[in-house]
Amino acid sequence: MALEAPLAVGATVAAAALGGRYMIVAWQAFKTYLSAPRIRRFYYGGFEQVMTKREAALILGVRESAVMEKIKEAHRRVMVANHPDAGGSHYLASKINEAKDILTGKTRGGSSAF
Repeated sequence: MALEAPLAVGATVAAAALGGRYMIVAWQAFKTYLSAPRIRRFYYGGFEQVMTKREAALILGVRESAVMEKIKEAHRRVMVANHPDAGGSHYLASKINEAKDILTGKTRGGSSAF
């Protein structure tokens, strides 16, 4: 009987310590989750019939009002990853080029070969 009370107290303290540790780790993970930016890496959905400036900006990953230098840099970056000579798709390359043309003002849209 005399040993049961300290054993119960020890088990209670150990359980409280483990529960407290779990709560601290969970709180830190929750704070990290809240502070992380909510950026979608990919645009889910197909292409529109006639490309708009919004869709062109989504394809290149820039704002609709981006300066010419940013548009060219984004076009180069996306084309390196999707160029047909490097195993990319001809369709995607034409859409990327169309997006660049729309944002730079060289075409009014809908000029994709596909």
